[in-house]
Amino acid sequence: MPEMIELGNDYIVVKALENGVTIIGLTRGKDTRFHHSEKLDKGEVMIAQFTEHTSAIKIRGQAVIYTKHGEITAGC
Repeated sequence: MPEMIELGNDYIVVKALENGVTIIGLTRGKDTRFHHSEKLDKGEVMIAQFTEHTSAIKIRGQAVIYTKHGEITAGC
């Protein structure tokens, strides 16, 4: 019996450094597709979680991304 992988434990925090930062959730499975998107304005924060449906998160614009692995600045 294969091991069960526990999903949903990893998350990121995205803080927009400019208006119009886009966060896009990408699906798991045979084909990777967009399944959700959000727009943030400067100073807004979003917490995004990896789930059984979300395998990747794409961020467009200037933002700071906080993860358990550290801090990343995008779009600068």
